[in-house]
Amino acid sequence: MLDGCSCIVPRLFSSTCQAENDWSYMKCLLDLDIKNGKRPMEIDDVEDEPQQPRKCTKKMDSCHREEMTQISFQRQSIKVEDSVVPPVDQETIWSLSTCQGVVGEERALNNGLSSKQEQEADGDLMDFGDHQSEKQQQDHLEDSSDFGVQLSDEDQLQHDENLLNLSVQQSEGQQQNHSGDSSDSGSLLPRMNRDISIACLSRCSRSDYGYLASLNRSFRNIIRSGELYQWRRLNGIMEHWIYFSCALLEWEAYDPIRQRWMHLPRMASNDCFMCSDKESLAVGTELLVFGRELRSHVIYRYSLLTNSWTSGMRMNAPRCLFGSASLGEVAILAGGCDSEGHILHSAELYNSETQTWETLPSMKKPRKMCSGVFMDGKFYVIGGIGGSDSKLLTCGEEYNLQTRTWTEIPNMSPGRSSRGPEMPATAEAPPLVAVVNDELYAADYADMEVKKYDKERKSWHSIGRLPERAVSMNGWGLAFRACGDKLVVIGGPRTHGEGFIELNSWVPSEGPPQWDLLARKRSGNFVYNCAVMGC
Repeated sequence: MLDGCSCIVPRLFSSTCQAENDWSYMKCLLDLDIKNGKRPMEIDDVEDEPQQPRKCTKKMDSCHREEMTQISFQRQSIKVEDSVVPPVDQETIWSLSTCQGVVGEERALNNGLSSKQEQEADGDLMDFGDHQSEKQQQDHLEDSSDFGVQLSDEDQLQHDENLLNLSVQQSEGQQQNHSGDSSDSGSLLPRMNRDISIACLSRCSRSDYGYLASLNRSFRNIIRSGELYQWRRLNGIMEHWIYFSCALLEWEAYDPIRQRWMHLPRMASNDCFMCSDKESLAVGTELLVFGRELRSHVIYRYSLLTNSWTSGMRMNAPRCLFGSASLGEVAILAGGCDSEGHILHSAELYNSETQTWETLPSMKKPRKMCSGVFMDGKFYVIGGIGGSDSKLLTCGEEYNLQTRTWTEIPNMSPGRSSRGPEMPATAEAPPLVAVVNDELYAADYADMEVKKYDKERKSWHSIGRLPERAVSMNGWGLAFRACGDKLVVIGGPRTHGEGFIELNSWVPSEGPPQWDLLARKRSGNFVYNCAVMGC
């Protein structure tokens, strides 16, 4: 059903049903002469008290019915455990090992309680024997022995009834705590509480979440609610997918772990938005695309949880051509242009969990066509164009989220290519910068080099080459992004309207740039927008 993909949890524990030869009432049943399904009226071996065996037989029949009820209840629970649980692969087995200890402790506790109840039952029998008179014990010694067997069965019956009622109450309590679809079990995973179940699911690859959501409503709800991604973020579990657009209203995603391409639903917008300048930003489990319609700016939001696009969100000060970056569930947007074309120095913070916008203190200088990154827990805006004469800015600014202050940093922009006087500043792309392990890197598209920023000296130096086939037009059509512990360059050659999009990656911690080709596909257009979502 799942095309070979592992789905979470096999049955980890054996059944608790006992074999038939271990049933506690078997010896009693063997002494009875039951023919044609009918119970005899009396037993020939006992003549003095004919009513006593009849009473014993009734008790044993009652015990038989209760034992069968308990076994039927256990078999039903086993059916629930065996449903929709396919085999698990080696990648997820290790994540479930921590759950066995919790269930083992619970089983030991139940065994301890059962032993205690059995001891109490034996104590009751001893007390009962103490109350018998010495004369009764001498007159009916043999009958007292039979009566002792009857009391043992009765106490065992009471013990089994208590266990059965306790199991039913626990089952009903789980159904009340996790009510929803009647076809789904109360807990996410068999024999595990909700927190342990979420911890196990968080260790699975997000590539499998689509399959998990199709199993039952409990899995689907936990994924669509975003609770599972919140758990992953709090525990430092993160996988990065690369989202990019090579067509005006179409977006694709690439999963580096499974090495597969995915198509997002097509955006529904008008022609004005399709032809306007657009910026993109991935934050939390959302992909935001900023553009302009006929009379105002507009934001389209793609949700990973629902796999759908929505619009209608508005910033406090709508803008375009801004610098932005995200850190977990929050993102900061700084600078840009308003609907009248004025260059802005304001900034805003967006929280994807609450879908709210907060106005931040303004920057030192207004700027547009700038870039933004998070580094060392602080937000940086780099380069851009400022002033009424559209002057290139070489400085950057640092925003401290704790003190809510901006600090100007000179010469933080990696610089741009040598351009003639006839070439306007807006003809070049904003600085291509990215941060991996709190180190700032830049792509120099003119010299096809990779540069690294020295924080202490506040200067840039070359460390290697870009991929040879990563071509661009003044930086446009080329994406330079951080993807976990890797740097990725997205672009490729094209001639006469035909070409390829190539994804190349390099791990800076492994030494000088050595680019590996992750994926390659045919495309007639270059990359319009690109964002990396880590969740």
